[in-house]
Amino acid sequence: MHDHPHHDNELDEMTARARALETILVEKGLIDPAAVDTIIDTYEHKVGPRNGAAVVARAWSEPDFADWLRRDATEAIASMGFVGRQGEHMQALFNTPEDHNLVVCTLCSCYPWPVLGLPPTWYKAPAYRSRAVRDPRAVLAEFGVDLPETTRINVWDSTAEIRYLVIPERPEGTEGMDAAALADLVTRDSMIGCGQPHRPATS
Repeated sequence: MHDHPHHDNELDEMTARARALETILVEKGLIDPAAVDTIIDTYEHKVGPRNGAAVVARAWSEPDFADWLRRDATEAIASMGFVGRQGEHMQALFNTPEDHNLVVCTLCSCYPWPVLGLPPTWYKAPAYRSRAVRDPRAVLAEFGVDLPETTRINVWDSTAEIRYLVIPERPEGTEGMDAAALADLVTRDSMIGCGQPHRPATS
């Protein structure tokens, strides 16, 4: 039997605080550890960017589905089984050569969990929440997204009433790729608007 000690001082401050709070709540009988594990498993493995990538890949390959997304993203996404808390009111934003969409939540961290999972730390940071509105082109450049000056950048403020999913432009050279291969090209950041999908590997 091997003993693997855990040292909280090796954790970052936020993780250590969360673990300490969980320990206290469990000791007081206020939460069930198994329930916590179930919730964590759900958001790590059953919802998240892979779901969003499947939506994007289908929009790229099925014009009728893309039209449905434009008309009623909530229903179109739900038809693929991606439903739940923080995904009740969805709107799809389609990038084009003329328009690039960027999503931010200026008040807190509203985010479409069923299709993107839990929000990244930087999405919740005050710097991103303020600068994405004031100077979106500079923020995008910091993420490695350099757009032509002729491309208009539309910033969308996510709220408790509506959440957004960016449908990035389909990369060139993907003709003939099936939905699974297309989904592998989609990145989480591209569905927020602060990244681009991967390009297909060339032989």
